[in-house]
Amino acid sequence: MRVPQELLTFARQLRQGQTDAEALMWHLLRDQRFCGYKFRRQYPLAGYILDFYCHPAKLAIELDGGGHNDDEQRRYDRERTKVLAGAGIRVIRFWNNDVLNGIESALEVIYMELSRD
Repeated sequence: MRVPQELLTFARQLRQGQTDAEALMWHLLRDQRFCGYKFRRQYPLAGYILDFYCHPAKLAIELDGGGHNDDEQRRYDRERTKVLAGAGIRVIRFWNNDVLNGIESALEVIYMELSRD
């Protein structure tokens, strides 16, 4: 199934305007640096753009800023997670602040999820 062009364009824009937390996480995940798993960033899947996605583990990693704190965004995030879970994809979320101030804890959670396979 082809990904709509506007979704691909939006994913490219997101890659160019990444947050500091996304830049740090990408530095650690890219080029199979973390446990030998291949991750992709700003990956379009199921009509959504995932911050980071590892296909072999079917694991999505989402980094959330303050905009994810309002009720409407939380409902959207829950629905999105439900749709992805229906496709067999596990989603883990971190606050940007937690990544920037405690990357070791975030990596430990990711490691535990990858170890479940």
